[in-house]
Amino acid sequence: MSGHGAPDNDVSSIKAQGLDFKVAIVAASWHTEVMDGLLDGALRAASDAGLGPRVVRVPGTFELSVAAARLAPHFDAVVALGVVIRGGTPHFDYVCSSATQGLTEVSVQTGTPVGFGVLTCDTEQQALDRAGLEGSSEDKGYEAFAAAVNTVAALRGTGV
Repeated sequence: MSGHGAPDNDVSSIKAQGLDFKVAIVAASWHTEVMDGLLDGALRAASDAGLGPRVVRVPGTFELSVAAARLAPHFDAVVALGVVIRGGTPHFDYVCSSATQGLTEVSVQTGTPVGFGVLTCDTEQQALDRAGLEGSSEDKGYEAFAAAVNTVAALRGTGV
């Protein structure tokens, strides 16, 4: 089952410690219901952490990497949210691979943590189950935001 063994997503310590991070959320626009759920989850995590992120919308998941690359030098963390649902062509594989590779490169090359909130699902129902909507079993938008800001906090704790 997805989610099994997941780390604690608590972001309240960021607020409690008075840490202030500049965070950007870049979100795709395809699959409106799923994307609205992912974005709401990330914004809920931001509120729990006491942070006010900048939200940038792009057309699709493929465009997340270029937006994250432009934002990363100006923010402490970037959260990338998108969804790709398998269809009958190889397009799914290309977009998923490109988004994963591109966002990884942004994070490694800039040193800016990138929260990976890109759902790569076989069906729309799988995406809805992970979107943080009422009745969803998971909240991947919240998790992606928490991963990014908790990484910033961990790196600051090491003095780097």
